[in-house]
Amino acid sequence: MIFSMTGYASLEQEISHGVLVLELRSVNHRYLELQLKLDDNVRMFEPQVRELISSRLKRGKVECRISLVHQASEQRQVQLDDTVLQQLAQMTVSVQRHFPESRPLSVADILRWPGVILGEGTDHEALAAAIQDSLLKLVQKMTEARAREGSKLKAIILERLAEMEGLVAKVRPLLPEQVKIYQERLTAKLKEALGATDEERVRQELTIFAQRIDVDEELSRLGAHIEEVKRILEAGSPAGKQLDFLMQELNREANTLASKSVSTEVSQVAMALKLLIEQMREQVQNIE
Repeated sequence: MIFSMTGYASLEQEISHGVLVLELRSVNHRYLELQLKLDDNVRMFEPQVRELISSRLKRGKVECRISLVHQASEQRQVQLDDTVLQQLAQMTVSVQRHFPESRPLSVADILRWPGVILGEGTDHEALAAAIQDSLLKLVQKMTEARAREGSKLKAIILERLAEMEGLVAKVRPLLPEQVKIYQERLTAKLKEALGATDEERVRQELTIFAQRIDVDEELSRLGAHIEEVKRILEAGSPAGKQLDFLMQELNREANTLASKSVSTEVSQVAMALKLLIEQMREQVQNIE
């Protein structure tokens, strides 16, 4: 299965402590770049959140938001964390020892300090389990969204590959006749320039020219690369980096085909191939 790096999922889960609100969004990126935005109530669980997401998503710029909204009854039943208050008091004394003119903390400053206010009877183990369970559901929703998007990207790329195969099949039978016509014109010009008696020199020039404009190898490599792209798409993710490399190789062959062209028809096919490759490259940038 092919997965897109673009996706979005959100979830609200009622737990004993209140309501967990989770949001996950991702866009394309060369590697996995994870940004966590957790409120003070759940910030202590950042390592677990990071580990869980990193184990399931391999590429993309991913942003995760998690907040815990306490129920109204819980908001009235709060207590202060004595340990945090003691640490804060010790830090205040230490700061004022070094900076005697510093302003003491106000009550509002202390109450806003992360971890000072606790909901009564907060069970951190139960909260950790609830966050893990909710996050697993959220990542699953994200994965399903990325799979749906990946299926669309796969269909678009396969459609472009079919068009490329049609162009290659169209141009290949035309090449011998077009090369023959061009060689006849070139022969006439060479004889005019070198003289009708220098047949050996004319044959040498024609041989060199024929080697220079031979595009059979480029057409064969185009076909091989197209088959490899289809194989990778069927194999499934992770496929983005492989496909990106193959887009470069396809573009290289199309450029060579254009540079060796001896007719308008071949030049037009080469340009059409380059356009299709660029369209596929844009889609490949979003594949995990």
